[in-house]
Amino acid sequence: MLVSYKWLKELVDIEVPSKDLAEKMSTTGIEVEGVTSPAAGLSKIVVGEVLSCEDVPETHLHVCQVDVGEEAPRQIVCGAPNVRAGIKVMVALPGARIADNYKIKKGKIRGLESLGMICSLGELGISDSVIPKEFADGIQILPADAVNGDEVFPYLDLDDEVIELSITPNRADALSMRGVAHEVAAIYDKAVQFKEFPLVEAEKKASDVIEVAIESEKVATYQARVIENVTIAPSPQWLQNLLMNAGIRPINNVVDVTNYILLYFGQPMHAFDLDKFDGKKIVARDARDHETLVTLDEVERELVADDIVISVADKAVALGGVMGGAATEIDDQSKNVVLEAALFDGKSIRKTSGRLNLRSESSSRFEKGVNVADITVAIDTAASMIADLAGGQVLADVVSAGAVETSPVPVSASLDYVNRALGTSLVYRDIADIFRRLGMEIAGDEETFTVQVPRRRWDIRIPADLVEEIARIYGYDKLPTTLPKEDGTAGELIASQTLRRQIRTVAEGAGLSEIITYALTTPEKAIEFSLTPTTVTELMWPMTVDRSALRQNMISGMLETVAYNVARKHKDLALYEIGKVFEQTGDPNQDLPQEITKFAFVLTGLVAEKDFQTPAVPVDFFHAKGILEALFAKYSLDVSYVATSDLAALHPGRTAQIELDGQVIGVVGQVHPQLAKDYGIPETYVAEVNVDAIEAALSPVKPFTEISKFPAVSRDIALLVDRETQHQAILDAIASANVKRLTKVSLFDIYTGSNIEAGKKSMAYNLTFQNPSDSLTDEEVAKYMEKISAALGQLGAEIR
Repeated sequence: MLVSYKWLKELVDIEVPSKDLAEKMSTTGIEVEGVTSPAAGLSKIVVGEVLSCEDVPETHLHVCQVDVGEEAPRQIVCGAPNVRAGIKVMVALPGARIADNYKIKKGKIRGLESLGMICSLGELGISDSVIPKEFADGIQILPADAVNGDEVFPYLDLDDEVIELSITPNRADALSMRGVAHEVAAIYDKAVQFKEFPLVEAEKKASDVIEVAIESEKVATYQARVIENVTIAPSPQWLQNLLMNAGIRPINNVVDVTNYILLYFGQPMHAFDLDKFDGKKIVARDARDHETLVTLDEVERELVADDIVISVADKAVALGGVMGGAATEIDDQSKNVVLEAALFDGKSIRKTSGRLNLRSESSSRFEKGVNVADITVAIDTAASMIADLAGGQVLADVVSAGAVETSPVPVSASLDYVNRALGTSLVYRDIADIFRRLGMEIAGDEETFTVQVPRRRWDIRIPADLVEEIARIYGYDKLPTTLPKEDGTAGELIASQTLRRQIRTVAEGAGLSEIITYALTTPEKAIEFSLTPTTVTELMWPMTVDRSALRQNMISGMLETVAYNVARKHKDLALYEIGKVFEQTGDPNQDLPQEITKFAFVLTGLVAEKDFQTPAVPVDFFHAKGILEALFAKYSLDVSYVATSDLAALHPGRTAQIELDGQVIGVVGQVHPQLAKDYGIPETYVAEVNVDAIEAALSPVKPFTEISKFPAVSRDIALLVDRETQHQAILDAIASANVKRLTKVSLFDIYTGSNIEAGKKSMAYNLTFQNPSDSLTDEEVAKYMEKISAALGQLGAEIR
């Protein structure tokens, strides 16, 4: 919410520096983001009158003689299409500072001397989105009564100060100037000064021209007024200035009044061209599935049954609470106007604006709430202003349907409850004074009291809300403070915290650096590296499309980090993350997703750089696997790696799923080359492991075992197997022999040369045997080897 300080001072009689007001508001419950002035950084910009304007042949330029209040006019070369003799303009004199601290100097353009610059609003730093349509492609034309040589800032209210409020959902009453005025008046114990807008009605009744009906439970009330014989024209300069400082583009006098009411009352309002209606009955109803409407931004919207539409002759003319329709908008030929003021269901408006990605000032206010007591006052004020600014005739009476309760809401509390909550010793007189400042009636005694809460403060409904109001106005800085009396308790890490710290130690010991990535991603990336993807949990109203779904893997987010670094020439990366993924295994409409802790890492680039005596060593599958083996070895977990090609995001020949006790707990492999190309990264290896599964599999710490005094015996065995036979299959076959004294199996050679028959490979293993209580004999070892050879024979291996 952008608040004009000039306008605020018209509503509340205060004369304090804007920064002091901002600090006071921030300490009483409404945070102020900052205070700015449109004129900040601008200088030496004055009013000038164009005395003559001559075209420069074969160019778009004009040579202007401009009176800036000096003895002689200045010659200025200007390229604006709307410059002409007889208008008042903004002139930046030599030495002036305009937007971006640009300094104006004397110069020549096409050989013509130019002693200054005729400025547009954009050149003064005003956003293109709020510049009036008539001046969007040219210079700003000032009012005819502007005095030559005067600074331009007062004429456009550029010398105003704009206070930006950060409105929390519970204080949506401050989304209006009247709401802010009530707040400031309470802070400084002043009275609000709201201007009266007298309304003169014609004898002709509005009900003779239009009818209103409600056919939706999402519409509480709908009110309409008719103004005939208006003249569409630009708004007066004061109204245009006010809207621009609030971040709204001036359109014309009728539309600008509706936006003024939006800012003043916080009541969204819309104006229809009555002559463009196909009937006289206006119906607020639910939309029909696949019904379409072209909104004011010239976009055709497909509607659903949850939307609210305003229809005439059963044809939608506006998207209720969000945006009007293009077919009935006010234009330069409009003569008869229908004003709309309504109360729509905030949840429905939020769903509609979120689904259509169509946020507006109106939808924002309906979502957070509006003051139902001011709906009729707002539409009457708008009618009065249009009659004044557009010369229209207001037809008698408001045509309405539905009704809302506007009487104050009684809320009671006790003084003991207040003082106990705040630690104060307030008496009834103190509390009565606070609610007097807030503009609320109070009745009670030294024990209990009841406050009549006006409808403009719909956030106050329970005793705790009254306590908050008392604390705000009394002053948080005045509340007594005490130190906690409870003794501290000794803390310790829970098992999962201990495990995460130990995993960090292993990862960082392997040279990995920790990062934190977003838990939100796109629906596609959410399941990109998931072995068993579940229903994706998507946000109903995401901030951006790239952050709209909860992740089911962490690798895709880490690859974005890799891509970011690679694009900046950081190519040797070893990163890890411990975080949550979210899997939806139940009903998405009823059950929350399950949170699972995972450990993931990515490796790319070189492990060791090239120097004068050693070659460069790039990362490969076995570097990634080695980190995992170090982790599993720390906890004595017997995991197996099973080759898989089921995951399209990983290389089909360099990927394995990690299994623990028959359960898949993770995956390790190379990012598929095509996907790596899509991300813009080089050859990259990744892994992801379920930390919760590791924690569940942890066994008690093994007791110390003495090192055997007896020597170990080793034997080598070479096998001829099919090329498709996996290393893990051979290990499983050796284990199936159940040789108790076998303590270690190591693969030390793989050979597929010309001496091996086609389709075969030779794999050589070293087997280590040891008896902790006695020395092994050759006969015992020979028996062990026979059992192992027999088990390998069942696999189809040939002992060489």
